Amino acid sequence: MSPALVADGLTKRYRRTLALDHCSFAIPQGAIVALVGPNGAGKSTLLHCATGLIRPSEGTLSVLGGPPGDRTLPRVGFVAQDAPLYRDFTADELLAMCDRLNRDFDLAFGRERLTKVGVPLDRRVDRLSGGQRAQVALCLALAKRPLLLLLDEPLASLDPLARREFLSTVVDAVAEAPMTVILSSHLITDLERVCDHLLVLHSGHVQVIGETDQLLATHKMLIGPGGPRRSRIAGVERIISAADAERQGTLLVRTDGPVVDPAWEQHDVTLEDLVLAYLAAPSAETLLVHEDSVA
Repeated sequence: MSPALVADGLTKRYRRTLALDHCSFAIPQGAIVALVGPNGAGKSTLLHCATGLIRPSEGTLSVLGGPPGDRTLPRVGFVAQDAPLYRDFTADELLAMCDRLNRDFDLAFGRERLTKVGVPLDRRVDRLSGGQRAQVALCLALAKRPLLLLLDEPLASLDPLARREFLSTVVDAVAEAPMTVILSSHLITDLERVCDHLLVLHSGHVQVIGETDQLLATHKMLIGPGGPRRSRIAGVERIISAADAERQGTLLVRTDGPVVDPAWEQHDVTLEDLVLAYLAAPSAETLLVHEDSVA
């Protein structure tokens, strides 16, 4: 099965700004990918390249087996930041408009989905809550029946309950009609519940990509002595981050085997622990964990 998205040397320049810098990776079909990184890391640029809204300066990007653009666009669903919608339209009018504009749009699915999540079809968008507007934008993308769903910071302005409902809608949709999802967000704890792959961008570079289960299994938090003993811990491939207190050190490490040194207490890491450690260590080499992730 060919990957859903393949980048080879993908580069995008905006005058003197390098938004994406020779990125190479592949995302397998059926993955739900957490796309994370600080502001300005290149996340939105990557998603816009995948939709065909902008063109790379160098390198290539393959979407569903071909170049992004008119041929792939009918199979790609996209929700931009802040879920831009025509606010003087009702939800049902938006559905009807998209039904006219998209050949394979599933109008009945869209109406059923919005009714299920409690969005009034006859209410104007500007009278809906932020969570309801986000659900409308998501529903319009899902009703295209896409093979690839791109979500650019859709959770940023939502309260915790609305975020949970939004993510539940995504998970339900994937269960009903398998698709590849790339979800950009700063809310890593929310992403950890639904995403099975991670892609970390930093300053336009791919820093980490792989399956979340494998990433978490190969990283540990170690608590023990500080100082020069750090370089001699059996089972530790690399120290990603280190913090010292008066009598002990705390390390987040990448392992290449069991850590059996009794001087070090081991703890599992969360996805947020891992992401923050790599973002704080931009000099760490690119980490490619899953075999399908290597372009």
